[in-house]
Amino acid sequence: MSGQSFGNDELAQFKRTFFEECTELLADLDERLALMQEEVADSEALNAIFRAVHSIKAGAGAFGFMQLVEFAHRYEALLDHLRDGAIPQTKHVADVLIRAGDILAAMVEAAQGEVALDASYGADVRADLDQILSEIQGGGDTETNAHQETAPEQSGGSGSRQTFSIEFRPHSVLFRHGNDPLLLIRELKRLGDAVVTCDYSQLPHLTSLEPEDSYLSWSILLATDHGEDEIREVFEFVEDDCDLKVTVVAQAEAVDADVETAPVQDQSGQEAAVQQKPDAPEPVEPAAISQQSSTAPKAPAEAGSKQAAAQGGMSSIRVDLERVDRLVNVVGELVIMQSMQAQQASDGRPGTTGMSLQGHEEMARVIRELQECVMAIRMQPVKSVFARMPRLVREVSGKLGKQIRLITEGEQTEVDKTVIEELADPLTHMIRNAIDHGIEDPDVRVENGKKPLGTIKLSARHAGGNIIIQVTDNGKGINRDTLLKKAVEKGIVPSDAKLSDEEIDDLIFAPGFSTAQSVTDVSGRGVGMDVVRRNINNLGGRISVQSSFGKGTRFTLTIPLTLAVLDGMLVALGAETYILPLTSIVESFRPTTEQFRALAGGGEVVAMRGEYIRLIRIHQLFNVPDAISDPCKGLVVVTETANGGKVALLIDELIGQQQVVIKSIQENFDPVPGVSGATILGNGRVALILDIEQLKMLQVPAHREVVAARTKLSEDLGSSPSSPAVPLTNSDGSQSPATV
Repeated sequence: MSGQSFGNDELAQFKRTFFEECTELLADLDERLALMQEEVADSEALNAIFRAVHSIKAGAGAFGFMQLVEFAHRYEALLDHLRDGAIPQTKHVADVLIRAGDILAAMVEAAQGEVALDASYGADVRADLDQILSEIQGGGDTETNAHQETAPEQSGGSGSRQTFSIEFRPHSVLFRHGNDPLLLIRELKRLGDAVVTCDYSQLPHLTSLEPEDSYLSWSILLATDHGEDEIREVFEFVEDDCDLKVTVVAQAEAVDADVETAPVQDQSGQEAAVQQKPDAPEPVEPAAISQQSSTAPKAPAEAGSKQAAAQGGMSSIRVDLERVDRLVNVVGELVIMQSMQAQQASDGRPGTTGMSLQGHEEMARVIRELQECVMAIRMQPVKSVFARMPRLVREVSGKLGKQIRLITEGEQTEVDKTVIEELADPLTHMIRNAIDHGIEDPDVRVENGKKPLGTIKLSARHAGGNIIIQVTDNGKGINRDTLLKKAVEKGIVPSDAKLSDEEIDDLIFAPGFSTAQSVTDVSGRGVGMDVVRRNINNLGGRISVQSSFGKGTRFTLTIPLTLAVLDGMLVALGAETYILPLTSIVESFRPTTEQFRALAGGGEVVAMRGEYIRLIRIHQLFNVPDAISDPCKGLVVVTETANGGKVALLIDELIGQQQVVIKSIQENFDPVPGVSGATILGNGRVALILDIEQLKMLQVPAHREVVAARTKLSEDLGSSPSSPAVPLTNSDGSQSPATV
């Protein structure tokens, strides 16, 4: 990009791209640094960490974020010595690297938000970085010695060796972008044996020297087992900021790389190492280098990219999310149009021949395949969110003096990108709650017969059309007596309320509710959990809690995989049409009189293969006229909740399966209990999409509805083993117990 000028719009676009890349690089950096605390990082991991920091530094230099460049330069120097093996991988070094990663991330965020940080920001971490570097370099000046070259490394390869001639002349912009030629040369020397000659013949008299100009060039003879592509990859980030020529000299044995190092001032004012070899060839003239480099400007990047794609087995492109959203919307409209045509064909309207019906089926197949491909574009693994949690656990547990291990499962489980973006805050709050008020102090755990090391498990899995995320801890659990007492004191429930264990646990989702004995700056169990539930509900999901006092607590999040399209079953109720999620349906049947039972305390159940299932009359909940009220004349659809519980729905008839486009109704209406969204049918009418979990909560006895309204309950009350036994009224008037 040297020599080019860009408008404000182009520059803003480049900046957006840079910060998007920074987000990805920092996420990978965070994950790899977290692993360094558990095990020694191999060379591949160290190289990946180094490349991430180097890429951020290079981009920051291009946009003039000099505070970020300066800090990243220190960070990079330490990582470079770590790769050399000059610095052992100790816990202290890992801690410093992690803290430096935090500072780097904060500086990137500040640069993105155009926030000016104080010059002393991160001074303690900079001091730790300099201290480690000074110890390795014998107590010399950190900024100087960080650039000193050591004897070249041996390649160690056993393959056929080639000798390459590399002519490298950096432009002035390379230094302004925060890059260091000596680091590039050191990287080259990792590939084999090198003879490095610095040409400083173009250095002017001191009085004429311009600090920001480039006067040095290097000629390198490299004997290596590696190919030209790998050599060019070293210069991947500076290819537009230098003149570069790489040519094959000959097949050769190792080049004698014994060189002497002489310090010379580089144009950035820092002491640089100049490699010179006795009887070395005359330095290549800078003009010659420029002429040679003009013959092969950008082939290295293309070759490197192709090789990376071949090695990785796949390639990727960066697409603006707005474009993907537009594509999803267009596909949604296409699905609606196909549904309308199918409706016309099924109605037997004129012109719908057998051939046209076959065409509709073929179009439906193609549209379905297109829709699946488009939706797959938006799917991302939850790993990007899960990767943030180890650091959170480490920092908060260390602050509180607790010993906690985090276990993650299902990190590759994929979900819509919109869901990914909204999951970070709720999960962070739940993890902090578990650390602060879930896991006990080590001495308390030992007194209670537990291991001092507490465990928090974060898992994800697919279940039908949903993703199930669970946060489980083996801490002290929820004290229901204390919880209920606090709820009565705050007026959340009446003093004479008779609540089940599940309902009491659910009180933690009440606004501003907490049972913490003291306020901490970390969290308070219940404080903000109403916000967590609201955020999850906004995603069309649900959150429930199960707890065993003294053993631990588990939060379960059930969230749709996608917020755009749903496989549904159309059902009729009177003159109305509703949609049930197809993944929730277990079976349907028409019950006999013997299968139908009424509960003595209110409500109804149907018996199916020895199991009693609560029956919900949807037409009563939504005041649908002319619907079938006799279960023996209608149909019963058995559905399954996210927690494995079952509920039976009374309908008139099944219309058929159909893929529908989900439209939110909360933009124009208040949330409707039992309804998760709406869609447009093929005949142009609007149909409501039912929420099985909320429907079940609407069918509870009256004294529970008060709690449900206040805390917006959404978990499955009937599937828990601790649910009370409810007497059933048989056809002969006798009663028998059954767990519902």
